Amino acid sequence: MATVETNGITLSYDSFGDDRDEVILLIAGLGTQMIRWTVAFCEALTARGYRVIRFDNRDTGCSTHFTGYPAPDFAALAAALAAGKQPDVPYTLRDMAADAIGLLDALAIDRAHFVGRSMGGMIAQIAASEYPGRVLSLTSIMSSTGNPKLPSAAPDVMAMMTRRAPDPIEDAAGFLEHSTAFARRIASPHFPFDEATYSALVLEETRRAHDPMGFARQLAAIAVSGDRRSRLARITAPTLVVHGADDPLIPPACGEDTASSIPFAEFLLIDGMGHDLPPELYDVVAGGIERMARRTARRS
Repeated sequence: MATVETNGITLSYDSFGDDRDEVILLIAGLGTQMIRWTVAFCEALTARGYRVIRFDNRDTGCSTHFTGYPAPDFAALAAALAAGKQPDVPYTLRDMAADAIGLLDALAIDRAHFVGRSMGGMIAQIAASEYPGRVLSLTSIMSSTGNPKLPSAAPDVMAMMTRRAPDPIEDAAGFLEHSTAFARRIASPHFPFDEATYSALVLEETRRAHDPMGFARQLAAIAVSGDRRSRLARITAPTLVVHGADDPLIPPACGEDTASSIPFAEFLLIDGMGHDLPPELYDVVAGGIERMARRTARRS
């Protein structure tokens, strides 16, 4: 693990593969750390001839945490948005997209293939629309456009996601049970859920950093980002939109809307996939990312 300074913060990152190869930048989702992009998935991409970089978004893992800010008041935030006002939040998804570009700057990388999952897909979308010269291709996985007319998460999923988790120091077993129950609920129903592997991942995330308010601040950044469809219409990079047909957190209609909002985007709907990336789908998703990357090369 290494760090860089950019945009007034510290970003923690890992790099896999040959430094001379084209870069694939992996952007993590809401409240999760870069290690959710597993080593095995990163190696599936390096085996295709790419350098892979994963990093902790601000407010997660070993990157800077905005602990000096109070917990977001979501009622006040909703009221401000309803009144057409811009709520006061520590940062937005645009700031997080600028972090990704700043990471490339710090590593002297001109352009990269951007891959984001869930919130990370939103960040990657913004980067592709606002920094077209820096994004070679875009792969948006299990993400959405911010279109207010799209369906929401299943009610029980939303309740589980927003329910306060036990403190992992005071109640490690309760914390693990809470986290695992949610992960199992949103997992891909047609593929095995490896509870032991997931538990080890969650414990490793907790060891690296545990900051529930970081999750809340990132959620506020999503809430104020608004409808991105007009921005998505400006994207020129070859784009793949991947979505699970059985995603209970961000329904498939959200992926369809993303693909229809980006000119010439390819939509890959995967049967049996939920809101996770099981190892059985690594080759399918890595192959799609490679296909977009090679489309970029043909265009060049």
